[in-house]
Parts: sequence; structure tokens; C-alpha cells
Amino acid sequence: MIYNILANLVFSFHLAFIIFVILGAFLVWRWPWLAFLHLPSVIWSLAIEFLSNVPCPLTPLEQMLLQKAGEEGYRGGFVDHYIIPLIYPQVEPHFHYKAGVFLLVVNLAIYVLVIIRIRAKRSKQ
Repeated sequence: MIYNILANLVFSFHLAFIIFVILGAFLVWRWPWLAFLHLPSVIWSLAIEFLSNVPCPLTPLEQMLLQKAGEEGYRGGFVDHYIIPLIYPQVEPHFHYKAGVFLLVVNLAIYVLVIIRIRAKRSKQ
């Protein structure tokens, strides 16, 4: 039972981390100090998307906890197992590269706006 609870906690944290990586730049817009947490998270996520030999440490942890709970682990990564089937039942081969480019473009655009906003505030002072 405890392993099942721990696996669910890891799953929840994993999902929250992915949401933070995708939407965290909007939080940085409001609270610029969050960039110190968000930027490393984005860089790590981009490495996972673009470099096939960089594993996500949460996936093996969740799989191990599921197996100790008596459930069957899953193959591949968290996104491949939980997210992609919901969004794209048939995944094209270069999905991770496209997801990485999307993540990079969205975050760059928002960070450019954040920098412009900070500079505008400083110039008014």
C-alpha cells in the first residue's frame, strides 16, 4: 500500500513538474525570482527532449515503486506513457523534437517579454 501511495506521489510531482516547465514562464512574469527555479527546469526538460541519452530520474523511480506495489511498470517515459496517448493516439517519430522546439519557443517568447517588462520598470525609476 505504501508503495502505491509513493508511486502516486511521484506521478503527481512528475505531472506538476511538466506543467511548471510548460507554463512556469507565466509565473515568472508575475514573480521574476521564480526564474531561478524555472530556467534550470526548462533546460533539464529540453535535454530530456533533445538528447535521447538523458533520462528523467522520476520515471524509473515511479516504475520501481509501481513494481514494488505489485503493479506492472510501464515502458518508455512518463510523457510517452501517460500524456501522449491522451493527446496523440498515434505518435509521429519526431514528436519529442517538436515538443522540445515548442517548449523552447514558448519560453523564449515569454522570457523576452519578461525582460522587456523588467527593463521598462527600471527605466521609469
